[in-house]
Amino acid sequence: MNLKQKRLETKQMSTNKQLLGKGIKYLTGALPLMFLGPSLIYNAFMNQHTNWHYLVLGIGIVACLSSMLLIFLGLRIIMKALFND
Repeated sequence: MNLKQKRLETKQMSTNKQLLGKGIKYLTGALPLMFLGPSLIYNAFMNQHTNWHYLVLGIGIVACLSSMLLIFLGLRIIMKALFND
């Protein structure tokens, strides 16, 4: 068996473009939340003299947690797209 036949026998993995686009959409949705969440948490701790700081703190924590979830889901989808799971 020569080198040319070996090259023909190896199978190249193709990337699923639709899944890759879906994963990138998840990551772009997480990007603003990564900045918004900590900003809201900081704002809540700086304005403890108002009654609204608990609500702002809760929204900031939810934004941070949802950002982490979207990053996890986006990377998982991208890995599926690249490695054909």
